[in-house]
This record gives sequence, C-alpha cells and structure tokens, in this order.
Amino acid sequence: MSGAAVRPVKRSFSIRGHRTSISLEEPFWEALKEAAAKERMSLAALIARIDERRGAAGLSSAVRVWILDYVRSTAAIVSYDGGSRD
Repeated sequence: MSGAAVRPVKRSFSIRGHRTSISLEEPFWEALKEAAAKERMSLAALIARIDERRGAAGLSSAVRVWILDYVRSTAAIVSYDGGSRD
C-alpha cells in the first residue's frame, strides 16, 4: 500500500433484522469479501457471525480484529510444513 491516506468506506447491512452500518478501509473490505468466499457464506452472514462474538467492541473494530486474526491463522496453516524434521 502506498503512503496515500485510505479513507473508510461505509456500508449498511441487516443483521438479524436490525439495520446497521460499518466503516472499513477498502483493503479490509477486500479481505472480508475473500474470507466470506473462503468460508462459503455471504458477507452479511460473516458480519453477523462476527457481531455475535464481538462483546463490547464496536462492530467496525471487531471486524478489523477478526480479519487480522483470520489472516494470521490462514498464514499459519499455509506455512506449516507438516512437522518435517529435515
């Protein structure tokens, strides 16, 4: 990513019949869309799942943290070599 400022993009969703919106920078939206596709769920369903587990955190912050954890766990799985002792 370049040094240019990245402005958050606000999008609205319906979660369990309640309308809400979250603001994320475009790279986070892209990562969230990729994760939803890998998890075989809609973007709204993934955000609802994150919402259920977020505790007292704001939804936008909870989504950013979830994305970070997801990317880290995916990277850990990809980098695991099966325990080879070579």
